[in-house]
Amino acid sequence: MSQAIVMYSRAACPYCVAARNLLKSKGVRWTEVSLDAEPARRAEMMERTGRRTVPQIFIGDIHVGGFDDLDALDQEGELDRLLAD
Repeated sequence: MSQAIVMYSRAACPYCVAARNLLKSKGVRWTEVSLDAEPARRAEMMERTGRRTVPQIFIGDIHVGGFDDLDALDQEGELDRLLAD
């Protein structure tokens, strides 16, 4: 699994926790952009995604979306393929 993963998140967000747990279950590493520690990066996230909510997850150059999107990919069997590309 070689794709770089980036997740914009906040510590107290339950969907961020769920996304972390799902990524951990896949045995992958990711870079986390904490909007708690770096609130100015919210503008960057919004520009990249067009969304205001966290988490926002990228796998390589692909904007996956939030946790629900990540989970749907996993349920469809597409997440493993995307991580392996």
